[in-house]
Amino acid sequence: MLDFIWTFNRSVFVFFTVFYSFQILYTIISLIFSLKKPEPSDKLHRYAVMIAARNEEKVIAELIRSIKAQTYPQELIDIYVVADNCIDKTAQIAKDEGAEVIERHDLSLIGKGYALDYAFAVLKAQGKRKCYDGFFVFDADNVLDENFIFEMNKMFGKGYRAITGYRNSKNFEDNWITSSYTLWFLREAAYLNKPRMILNTSCAISGTGYLVRADIIEKNDGWKYFLLTEDIEFNANCIIDGEQIGYCEDAVFYDEQPRKFKESWNQRLRWMKGTYQVLAKYGYALVSSMFKSKPLAKYDMLMTMAPALIVTFASASVNLVCLILAAFENFKDIGIIALTAQSLLQSLIGFYFIFMGMAVLTVITEWRRIKAKPWRKIVSVFAFPFFIFTYIPISIIAIFKKVKWIPINHDVVKSAHDLSH
Repeated sequence: MLDFIWTFNRSVFVFFTVFYSFQILYTIISLIFSLKKPEPSDKLHRYAVMIAARNEEKVIAELIRSIKAQTYPQELIDIYVVADNCIDKTAQIAKDEGAEVIERHDLSLIGKGYALDYAFAVLKAQGKRKCYDGFFVFDADNVLDENFIFEMNKMFGKGYRAITGYRNSKNFEDNWITSSYTLWFLREAAYLNKPRMILNTSCAISGTGYLVRADIIEKNDGWKYFLLTEDIEFNANCIIDGEQIGYCEDAVFYDEQPRKFKESWNQRLRWMKGTYQVLAKYGYALVSSMFKSKPLAKYDMLMTMAPALIVTFASASVNLVCLILAAFENFKDIGIIALTAQSLLQSLIGFYFIFMGMAVLTVITEWRRIKAKPWRKIVSVFAFPFFIFTYIPISIIAIFKKVKWIPINHDVVKSAHDLSH
């Protein structure tokens, strides 16, 4: 059994090293190279801003105000708020702030994807959908840096069919959960999307803060992504279809992170379940077409969806079972007990420092962009690995549990000016 444990643990180590080594390359590239700043576009495009909102009366006004404070010409921006099954004052507040409101009442089809598709159908019926070159998508709790649309228009002018911005946080300082969320999204921007741009492969949108070219909406006749993680579904479909998603690091927006662990648990359970749904629906197409075109983009997408945490959990479980079996043998085989206990401890410590290293690197390089006191930035790196560890039970439960979309309360009211200065 000693040989089995040794071989098994080495195999798991080799698995992670081989299959995720590309992210080490990404990190090195991101540290060595800088993104070339795009020149201002010769054309100022016309955009519609789509905001899916369900009972967001506390935060919707600040988002609309940040859109109306853009340095981009206001006559080229129209704002649409989809008041999706709202029972509060979201619709009225959005109207008062100058947005056009589309009210939707359908409790049988719940989720952001359905809300967006309904809004696009309404615009089509009104003859407005073809008036725009592109559509921005935001969550109601977001606020935008004043240059967000101006910067995104630069990238749009370079021909990208979909573009994501730099996702920052409104509430890093609230607690260890919000700071961990923030570090996750900042790392995604700086160490995943940035090197993807440098390597000229496809980036990935992440829930909100992105721009889609109008002809994609026309080709799909609306928004056809209805899984629990419609953003990941969009990414997978784009990559399979040969669409390249771009990234604009100077287009900054701020997002509110859940403060309560239960809310965070429910949200990430939905994310994980949705990831499995996307893997089941698009996994074969990604694998079968990988060597036909854009192999790195498709491999990257697969590894993003692959349940790596389940492998980690399985590894720990095998070692734990061996430890228990040895214990039931009245500790006759001290070698097995020592090896399994050592392996479990080394795995936990090893992964803790790997995730901590990710956090340290992100905090150092994104220091000026993190809106928090210095000591909170430093403390956050120690909490981040524990946040990642909580994904292990989430990833297991998501396999078996039926998961539905559950709304998250948003109540952090901060202006774009306060966040960007």
